[in-house]
Amino acid sequence: MCATCGCGDDGAVVTLPGHPHAHDHDHPHTETVALEHKVLARNDAQADENRRWLTECGILALNLTSSPGAGKTTLLERTIRELSLDRAVAVIEGDQETLIDAERIRAAGAAAVQVNTGAGCHLDADMVHRALHRLDPARGTLLFIENVGNLVCPALFDLGENSKVVVVSVTEGADKPLKYPHMFAAAGLVVVNKTDLLPYVDFDLEMCCAHARSLNPAVTILPVSATTGEGMSAWYDWIADRAETMSQTSVDKT
Repeated sequence: MCATCGCGDDGAVVTLPGHPHAHDHDHPHTETVALEHKVLARNDAQADENRRWLTECGILALNLTSSPGAGKTTLLERTIRELSLDRAVAVIEGDQETLIDAERIRAAGAAAVQVNTGAGCHLDADMVHRALHRLDPARGTLLFIENVGNLVCPALFDLGENSKVVVVSVTEGADKPLKYPHMFAAAGLVVVNKTDLLPYVDFDLEMCCAHARSLNPAVTILPVSATTGEGMSAWYDWIADRAETMSQTSVDKT
């Protein structure tokens, strides 16, 4: 986690594309041993606040994680184009630098803010809190949080999301779950992307699924191709089921 990998939020900048602006934030602690517990405790407290607010507003928040290049942004672009006609979709984009992905998301038709983490290798609950203030999503919005491309630290940091979604691709090894067990154990869904490339790569889909379920027996696994659209209807059904539950939870709390 942060105490060992050295990342932090001191370089994080939350930006609405086209309106560069960074909110002030606290400087991180510099201690190491006690820092692990302090960072996670502070993060979890803010995550609980984020979750409470999101639930009250009926906003389904999904935390998308992956290694770099697995196709998260492409998956989001297609999802936005095909779902935004029926409901508002918004995205918090996490990257170390640039506004490239946020601009891609805006071009696809969703509201977006970019969180540039600087040297940090993950988003945390405070970054998401600040991004939500900039984004100001309407009640009932479908919110995607596209985390920094990394399968280590994001597993440990609750953002207040409804569920973590791990995206892997068939261009990666089928042993990915075994190499990053904490992330796959925390996932509510595993999306295996780029299935259109299966005839051209050495990837054992059944083995990957077995590895993921050995860590998380209840996890749902969906093979998809964000390029061709194969399997995307199952992804949309999964989202719709959770959005319906979120909507009912929001009504019950009012």
